[in-house]
Amino acid sequence: MSVKSSISLTDQQDAFIRHLVENGHYPSVSAALQHGVELLRQKTRGEETGIEALRLLIEERRQGQFVPGDAMKTAITDIASHKRRLHGV
Repeated sequence: MSVKSSISLTDQQDAFIRHLVENGHYPSVSAALQHGVELLRQKTRGEETGIEALRLLIEERRQGQFVPGDAMKTAITDIASHKRRLHGV
């Protein structure tokens, strides 16, 4: 189901959307705008998911064991070396 909506665009936005339609990227102005809204919806959902994942990671780290900087540096170096070997780099 679709809903009709009236929106305002700047002259530049209108020209850009019409250019996309004229060049065959979208079948209509509505389709181009719908795609743009969908991308914004996905981006917003992704940001929310990323922020929540970061919060969980920080909380896990707060509750976990402290790792001194030198030990962490060694661990990261070992992991990077292993990955380089796996990928032949």
